[in-house]
Amino acid sequence: MSKLSHAQWSSKMAFILAATGSAVGLGNIWRFSYMVGDSGGAAFVLIYLACVALVGLPILVAEWLIGRRGQENPINSMVDLARKNGRLPAWALVGASGVLAAFLILSFYSVIGGWSLSYTLGSVTGAFTGQDADGVSAIFTGLLGNPLALTLWHTAFMALVVWIVARGVTKGLEGAVRTLMPALVVLMLVLVGYGMTTGHFGEALAFMFSPDWGAVTGEVVLAAMGQAFFTLSLGMGIMMAYGSYLGEDVNLIGTARTVIILDTAIALLAGLAIFPIVFANGLSPGEGPGLIFVTLPLAFGNMTGGMILGLMFFLLLTFAALTSAISLLEPVVELMEERTPLSRVSATLVGGVAVWALGIAALMSFNVWDDFLILGLNVFDLLDTFTSKFLLPLTGLGAILFVAWRLDRDSVAAELNLSGGQATLWHLVSRFVAPVGVILVFVSSL
Repeated sequence: MSKLSHAQWSSKMAFILAATGSAVGLGNIWRFSYMVGDSGGAAFVLIYLACVALVGLPILVAEWLIGRRGQENPINSMVDLARKNGRLPAWALVGASGVLAAFLILSFYSVIGGWSLSYTLGSVTGAFTGQDADGVSAIFTGLLGNPLALTLWHTAFMALVVWIVARGVTKGLEGAVRTLMPALVVLMLVLVGYGMTTGHFGEALAFMFSPDWGAVTGEVVLAAMGQAFFTLSLGMGIMMAYGSYLGEDVNLIGTARTVIILDTAIALLAGLAIFPIVFANGLSPGEGPGLIFVTLPLAFGNMTGGMILGLMFFLLLTFAALTSAISLLEPVVELMEERTPLSRVSATLVGGVAVWALGIAALMSFNVWDDFLILGLNVFDLLDTFTSKFLLPLTGLGAILFVAWRLDRDSVAAELNLSGGQATLWHLVSRFVAPVGVILVFVSSL
């Protein structure tokens, strides 16, 4: 595909919805809210926002800038920009590691998306109604132990992702986020409204927003920094790919601010939807993944209107998973479309099938291959660990170092509409603060 024919977002709002949809995923629905309550409430939120501003925002802007300047897939964009600026073509490794990370993450992410689809159907059929704790646990354990069921749900989820991405940037990605993101917010607000009727909304507010500065430790600060990095889909090639569809009229820093505000607001809303239900049922908020697939179904199965609330919640979860999954497949498809003779549809099918096949290996690690370990980890955990602890931070670090140290300083400032003190602040943060933040996250996670 030539640069002149490279697809473009139809509007700034379409891009904001797509970027926010990518950032809002399964982790936002439970992980962020849980971390807020467990790590000092409002104190954690303030630290998180500072980390987003000093680490997340600069890397997000850097990845968009690389994509927009290159107007191609992450690898080609890095090669072209390196060549034009007299730098080594080895910088292409930054783009390559991002695309690889997206491919690997989607393979196990789609398995979890399949769980969400399964639980959406379970809510409709009343599978959780009247179940006790052992019964709900048995449902989840039974799902994980059934390779055929996991394969069917994984296949259904990937088929949805492939269908959306194959339709292209305007009809596929934009069309999906224009529908899914408003629907996600509406479902979230309805669930928050229900939370207000439980009599435990005040408890949820206190859990999430009462500052406990005594709970703030160095570990909490690192956790906030890590969440700031991972929640924005950084280091996955996604934002470079999305940036390649951007016109020059979009203000990158202003748009990044908007995406970050929306992403954080949705994460906080998720907490206000989940925790009133958790507290009303005398449940523990610190369940991690079990909160979604064991604790909440128990609550939904034993409350008035629980079938409808459960359906709404798992639809919400599925929508969040889909908006992230389509963004994960996009860098892979863009790369294949531009570096092979394959059409958009063919590239999506080939990439989707390859992801699906690796996902089969991931889901079998819960049952048939549960004894097959690599470095002490099953396939699912190995994919998760390798991407989150190595590929993502190293790719994000490479992107910010390239933009801050290898591109012309004045041209970057001009493209970001910065001058004087603002330009100086950008260069200080992008050259020193953000890279050090990523290195701290990387070292602490090892």
